[in-house]
Amino acid sequence: MLTTERHQAILNLLQDKQTITLQDIIDRTNASESTIRRDLSSLENDGELTRIHGGATLTERKLKEYSITEKSAKNIHEKKAIAEYVASFVNDRDCIFLDAGTTTMQLIPFLREKDVVIVTNGLTHLEALMENGIQAYLTGGMIKSKTGALIGPQAIQSLENYRFDKCFLGVNGYHTLYGYTTPDPEEAHIKYTASTLAKETYVLADHSKYNQVSFAKICNLADAALVTSNLHREEIQLLSERTDVTEVST
Repeated sequence: MLTTERHQAILNLLQDKQTITLQDIIDRTNASESTIRRDLSSLENDGELTRIHGGATLTERKLKEYSITEKSAKNIHEKKAIAEYVASFVNDRDCIFLDAGTTTMQLIPFLREKDVVIVTNGLTHLEALMENGIQAYLTGGMIKSKTGALIGPQAIQSLENYRFDKCFLGVNGYHTLYGYTTPDPEEAHIKYTASTLAKETYVLADHSKYNQVSFAKICNLADAALVTSNLHREEIQLLSERTDVTEVST
């Protein structure tokens, strides 16, 4: 197989799996490990991927942020499965913070039959909350048009008036070393503040967020339980050494 063909095969694998091992590439290309390592170095230098221990992952620009429309279309089946599973954690009379985001939004229909109160900074959540008859409070703050989130000092001040039984957060990436991250420092501050006001904090993030690192750190892995989907056994093992992690298979 020519070098250009191997490179394309590696990129195709990454598009399918987001994170791949050396063995995945060897199986696909029948090339030697030393050849694959050179290929990965070349592709990393070109900005096509990020090398990790034992393999590679897709490179995501640390400051890049997708719109609600773009995010909503990605991995929707996994997001719904995660949300349905997480709903089982919620008890009647719980007070909940529900972060702005497309995975957390999927949780709302599964809370319809529960007697809960929700505080959110997500403008996109409002219609679903009303349709499902859930008592809800909206934080103040500046509207971020890209994500429909309320951010800034007024949002923080609003949050500090509440205490939560559970906090549900979305993230752009989770990483064993760098923790939970998101592109916008102001959104990171909202997420972190809400987590400190809750008895229990859960991060809802599908497999595509694994080993991704964005610009602004929210908190360490150990500061929130992780509910994710469709990871390899070795990846779950690495994560479980740093936090409580649940994998939802889809």
